[in-house]
Amino acid sequence: MQLRAPHPPIWLLGFGLWPLGVNGALLLITMPQLLAAEHVPEARIAGVTAMALAPGFVSFLMAPLLDWRFSRRTWAIAFTVTTGIGSAGAFLLVRQPDALPVLFFVSNLGAYLVAAACGGWFGDLLGRERQGALGSWFAVVNIASGGLAAAAAIPIFRGLPEPLGALALGGLNLLALPLLRATPCPPADVRLAREGIAAFCRDVAKVLRRPIVLWTLLLFLSPATAFALTNALSGFAGEFHTSEALAGILGGAGVCAAGVVGSLLAPRLGVGVRPRVLYLIIGLAGAGFSFLLIVMPRTPALFGAALLGENLFQAAAFAVSNEIALNSLGEHNPLAATQFGLLFAASAAPLTYMQLIDGAAFTAHGLNGGIFADAALTAGSCILLAAVLRIFRQAVARAEAQV
Repeated sequence: MQLRAPHPPIWLLGFGLWPLGVNGALLLITMPQLLAAEHVPEARIAGVTAMALAPGFVSFLMAPLLDWRFSRRTWAIAFTVTTGIGSAGAFLLVRQPDALPVLFFVSNLGAYLVAAACGGWFGDLLGRERQGALGSWFAVVNIASGGLAAAAAIPIFRGLPEPLGALALGGLNLLALPLLRATPCPPADVRLAREGIAAFCRDVAKVLRRPIVLWTLLLFLSPATAFALTNALSGFAGEFHTSEALAGILGGAGVCAAGVVGSLLAPRLGVGVRPRVLYLIIGLAGAGFSFLLIVMPRTPALFGAALLGENLFQAAAFAVSNEIALNSLGEHNPLAATQFGLLFAASAAPLTYMQLIDGAAFTAHGLNGGIFADAALTAGSCILLAAVLRIFRQAVARAEAQV
């Protein structure tokens, strides 16, 4: 199959998610460290950082903008700059926590919309058979850029005089701008660009009613591959008799490496397997891995294996979910960014609600209770979705046989 248009290498297209990875690390890892150093109460820090997670749910409400009036490149550049400004503003006002929630929300909203714009834009440049590779590189860049930003942020912020440190951190979000300028982009769809708001909303509503979109939403909103343990295990290093130094190395460089390996491994695992089936297989395998953690002796080696394994499974699931979302777009979809943004936002939801469920289980039943709750819900949802998928395919086959 021929490519639709000349474009940069697929690995380079993955840098469309650079702002999302960088900004997420700055706001969710670096900023809490700085606020703690300013003696801001933990509850206040949690409330502030929660505003960085909110755009994961609400970004789909603004995603239709990305297909209206202007090209996706224009919107991607505009929201990249918005992310940089919001991030820089947050670090400039680190001693004024009251202003941070708004800046966090604006900054991460911009990052999510850049991801949606690039998903719809770059996905349309490639044939279906190469979208799995793009999904993997999206996941690689998202994970690796976050790891690099988290490692470099404190030295940059502390090492440069004010306000240069804050401006430099905000500027990290802008490093993908040359890619956005160099990648070919078609103009906005002529019909959509001329539509009024009411007509455009009707077109968006049609996207939401498409069977493939509804099925994919069900898949992504389920806890099939949430792997929320990736965010909780690092806090239990002591129960595995693991030193803070070793836990820090594993949680930094180790997690980043596991994420990259998992993301790149996904396409190789998926040869000959439909992406939706592979998605559920990864979820079941990860749940089985989690169940094993309950019965194994708690040693530093197990802690390392658990942390790296959970992140490897989660990264593989991210890569496959990106492929599923890209494949659902079809060819020359004028609302591709809208659809990708909706599905991308849906995939972020389980990470939050499973974190709350796991946290309640940890509190009530300890570490084993939290692991069991996470694994059981993951495995149960995978089995249920597999049954639904089989019934759906049988119904489609019967309908085709009758035609």
